[in-house]
Amino acid sequence: MCRWLAYAGPSIEIGTLLFQPTNSLARQSQAARRTVYTTNGDGFGVGWYGDRPNPGLYRDILPAWNDSNLRSLAEQIRSRLFLAHVRASTGTSVSRENCHPFRYGNWLFVHNGLIGGYRELRARIDRMIAPELYQYRLGSTDSEAFFYMLVGNGLAEDPTVAFGRTVGQICDVIDEAAPGEPFHMAAVATDGHRLIALRCSNDSNSPSLYYAQGAEIGVREGRMHFSDGHGAVLVASEPLDHDDLGWTEVPDAHFLIAQGGSVTVVPLDSPHPAAAA
Repeated sequence: MCRWLAYAGPSIEIGTLLFQPTNSLARQSQAARRTVYTTNGDGFGVGWYGDRPNPGLYRDILPAWNDSNLRSLAEQIRSRLFLAHVRASTGTSVSRENCHPFRYGNWLFVHNGLIGGYRELRARIDRMIAPELYQYRLGSTDSEAFFYMLVGNGLAEDPTVAFGRTVGQICDVIDEAAPGEPFHMAAVATDGHRLIALRCSNDSNSPSLYYAQGAEIGVREGRMHFSDGHGAVLVASEPLDHDDLGWTEVPDAHFLIAQGGSVTVVPLDSPHPAAAA
């Protein structure tokens, strides 16, 4: 599976979190700790917000540990909110279009997980993307398909409802056309102001997801430091250091919503919200 992180808070250098911690995202691209897919070398991506409402985006197919441009850019770019992702393909091609984050307008999205049986289900799922959005689908991954379904289901208007509907639609397709196949998700979407993350699955085997917060977040000699208070939030597939101090696991079938330095964790009400919508 993939690994990712999302940061919101006082502006920091992107490279602080990508490279400095003992279990940094670049390190996880070589040796992730809390997944059976320990190597995530099928590309990477970073999306960040600066002075414009729409985010910047840098993606490539090189492994994160082997791209000198990524390190150089990450040392120079400061951002108050950014997402980063290292990819382990679950069957689709290694291409720039298949690397996360995915971007639509002012929204960014990264995902870790899979839609089981996606090769057989892809045509059905693609037809669930609104026609006016399908033209923006450039890659072939289940993650990108989920993102455009999410946008079509009202991501901008009510993100948690949109996530619930989309999860329900995907689970219904699996139940109907590929019974027994897994659906696993740990994902986050952002509009540049808030983070909306969801951890869930259809078999109680959700990918790992953690968060930490403080007035400021930094790194000291490879260890994460979270100062007292609120103002900065870090969400990640796994803790970025090895002692886990300050990190809290997001429960299975729960949302994490971060805005203005505060974090709220709420349950996903139903495994099939689309049926009740």
